[in-house]
Amino acid sequence: MANFEPILLRNRGVTGSTSLKVYESRGGYRAVRKALKMTPDEVVEEVKKANLRGRGGAGFPAGMKWSFLPKDRTRTLLCVNADESEPPTFCNRVLMETDPHQLIEGTIIAAYATKSQIAYIYMRVEFHEQFHIVQRAIDEAYAAGYLGTKIFGTDYSLECYVHRGAGAYVCGEETGLIESLEGKRGWPRIKPPFPAVEGLFRRPTVVNNVETLSCVPHIIERGAAWFTGIGPPHSTGPKLFCISGPVKKPGCYESPMTISVRDLLEREDMGGGMLPGKRAKAVLPGGASMGIISANEFDMKMDFEDPRKFGLLGLGTAAAVVIDDSIDMRVVLRNMARFYGTESCGQCTQCREGTAWMHKMATRIAMGAGRVEDLDVMLQTARNMGMMPGLSICGLPDGATYPIETIIKKFRGELESAIRAQPAGRAKRVLSVLN
Repeated sequence: MANFEPILLRNRGVTGSTSLKVYESRGGYRAVRKALKMTPDEVVEEVKKANLRGRGGAGFPAGMKWSFLPKDRTRTLLCVNADESEPPTFCNRVLMETDPHQLIEGTIIAAYATKSQIAYIYMRVEFHEQFHIVQRAIDEAYAAGYLGTKIFGTDYSLECYVHRGAGAYVCGEETGLIESLEGKRGWPRIKPPFPAVEGLFRRPTVVNNVETLSCVPHIIERGAAWFTGIGPPHSTGPKLFCISGPVKKPGCYESPMTISVRDLLEREDMGGGMLPGKRAKAVLPGGASMGIISANEFDMKMDFEDPRKFGLLGLGTAAAVVIDDSIDMRVVLRNMARFYGTESCGQCTQCREGTAWMHKMATRIAMGAGRVEDLDVMLQTARNMGMMPGLSICGLPDGATYPIETIIKKFRGELESAIRAQPAGRAKRVLSVLN
């Protein structure tokens, strides 16, 4: 989309973009003033009309999530998911470090729409600089009367706090985040009840991620019709895309969800193509947990629907990792299995044991002691764990299995050839070390 102008990243690169003064000089906090003249239900309906789907991975409609709150509730809480622990995602980090007031404005509007009195921004502990940037912006907002009691001179009041997590991947799951916020071990809750009914401190709770809430001010200011005019009908609005690996211009870019993986990789205003001497063999297009595509699948659209046609879990966080043809897929398989084996909270037996088994098998294969039947055992293990088969409390094992399944299915020839080419006697030596 050649004429597309950045919306979420419009202030990136602007001197002083993290300050209240600069943000307001560029139109900031106009949307929240407009929202506070509407009723909360009107704000919810506008977001529902915009079909704003969550940018945190699942793609669930934000307005619909807000409407699940009980009508007779007396106290509501809003949690902002700034944990961003999906490898290799960094769009939320970019938003927080370049335009924190956009997030705060979106948080205020969402809190007003859901009748929340307190908002918690749950931020991963590794975001040291970003924590201070966001905290300074919150302090500025309090000083200006945009947070606290009777904000913007209205009868609405909102307190906002930053809570730093402990670096656990599973706390990106909303109930794991809630447990951590309560000071407990960060692992997911059995559902139902869902957070909208009984969440943080057993109160009705809404959880949205940073990019989702950053879209809200633009919907309120420009209208749902404007938002739905960007991108395909099922994937409306602007989207941030990350790209990393051996490309000329790794980074975070904004576009409608009409672009393909090839666009993201090759367009001059995005990845800019591969580094000299490198050729793309595969891409993890939506973050590690969504799965992998091979080079002949690069025309896949980066929207909420097309990735499933290519055997992926979904769009995820739209963070693409490029793998070049010098990389051994056995190493990729091991790295994926190692991450999820480490990050499983251990609450569900099949996830705790299954991710550990897959890590052991993938390590054996990578070290030259693999067996062809290991690939089938890994696929069988993957099919027998996860939330979608109804066997796990959260979706972590689904995210753990999709990269394993897609790597094995799409690169099985390469994996089998490497296994059959193992030097004689190496398997016995490696197995003696592993055991």
